[in-house]
Amino acid sequence: MNAAYETAAAADPFARVFSSLASLATHLSSPEALTATHEQAEADVEAGSRELGRLLLQAHLEWRARHEEDHLSALDPHERAALAGGRRRLEKGHHRQLATVLRPVTVTRCALRGAGMTNLYPADAMLGLPHGRHSLGLRRLAVLEAARGSYDTALEAIDRACGGRVVGKRQVEDLVRAAAVDVAAFYTARTPHPAPAGTLLVISVDQKGIVMRPGHLREATAKAAAKARHTFRTRLSTGEKSCRKRMATLAVVHDAEPAIRRPHDIIAPPGGRTGHRTVRKGPIARAKWLTASVREDAETVIATAFDQAEARDPEHHRNWVVLIDGATHQRELIQTEAARRGVTVHVVLDIVHVIEKLWAAARCFHTATDPATEDWVGAKAARILAGDASGVARDIRAEADRRHLTDDQRTAADKACRYLENNTDFVHYDQALAAGWPIASGAVEGAARHLIADRLDITGSRWTVPGAEAVLTLRTVISNGDFPDYWIFHARQEHERLHPLPDQHIYALQA
Repeated sequence: MNAAYETAAAADPFARVFSSLASLATHLSSPEALTATHEQAEADVEAGSRELGRLLLQAHLEWRARHEEDHLSALDPHERAALAGGRRRLEKGHHRQLATVLRPVTVTRCALRGAGMTNLYPADAMLGLPHGRHSLGLRRLAVLEAARGSYDTALEAIDRACGGRVVGKRQVEDLVRAAAVDVAAFYTARTPHPAPAGTLLVISVDQKGIVMRPGHLREATAKAAAKARHTFRTRLSTGEKSCRKRMATLAVVHDAEPAIRRPHDIIAPPGGRTGHRTVRKGPIARAKWLTASVREDAETVIATAFDQAEARDPEHHRNWVVLIDGATHQRELIQTEAARRGVTVHVVLDIVHVIEKLWAAARCFHTATDPATEDWVGAKAARILAGDASGVARDIRAEADRRHLTDDQRTAADKACRYLENNTDFVHYDQALAAGWPIASGAVEGAARHLIADRLDITGSRWTVPGAEAVLTLRTVISNGDFPDYWIFHARQEHERLHPLPDQHIYALQA
């Protein structure tokens, strides 16, 4: 670099930007560029543009540093002490590195110092610099990529976006955990949009296991794992469990307009549909909101879902429909929470689970390839949808008796009957269809696949509680469509934590 350029750069921080732009333009207009392929030219422009952006950001920071020096130098020690909590002494030329999506830059700033006091850096608050060396833009990129796929693929995506390595894998994991700390506060501060009294308020709950690292299982699972004795060393035999999973609880709250239907709108009659009558569609979920946790227990997650529901209907004017999958513990928690809040809930057993039990029962009477199986299941399901679940259970048992099936041969049939009888109060589908309520928990089932199976259940993944909780909660925020608003909220919260208000009165003077 010649002396003239050094002098120009010292006088104008943006001189390097113009020099870089001129150099890129010269390269692209050179005789050698005439023989380049479009791919080569594109790569040159991409790399040059990224470096140009980095130089622009660096120049902006240097320009601000000079203004800060001029401003603070113009104050006498007493004025600085009054503005900076007793810190009188000004020390220039303090540096910190900042890794950004444009590659690393250096932030130069002034320190205000006082005996026995920590340094105060006014520029840190003005710039909203985070703790650590990774910019908020890089953190945001890391969160979005890590929530989408494995940490290895996230790191590769970040490297591609930034033109090289700017963050390590362990650092990405730390950044994701740090980014999730304000999710609960964010949703506490949000007020859902109200809906008319005739709009249904639907809640559904599900659970799914996540494979954990040793030491991160719940106490009961850890004890079961310690006692487990497996037949084989390399795989599980029939009926054995690995005891490596910790259950995550998910809940979905959504609105829906009632949609009245009949049993044959849900399941085709034996022989199939004729096509003479249009099938009525069920209630369509809208304004869906998800919550999930692997750290908290099911009781806490269900209470959070009820908080969201109550925020949507504080006066309890709407019909609350709760869809369950037959898990007794979940149902009891839901009923207890509803009683505690004084709200009436209409509990409905998910019809898909019922039909799955019927298919299993059908194997007791039909071979796997028997076409009559479908008609058998369809006829039984239609009767259940019409409100005759108890009659179906009696008929299945009677058929097993008539065929003289052994206990082993009729296991699935008896299990289906017990399932219907244990949930007899929640299979009044005739009433639910007449009222226009949903009868399938597809929303939460889909959420379980999307939130957990697609990310936390990746082959080979082993999670800690903090790591799984962070990814799970951030994926719920993204699925809710709230991530842009959440990131603004999180950035503000970070600013308040790092730069509390008592020290911020000085910053306004630099504008």
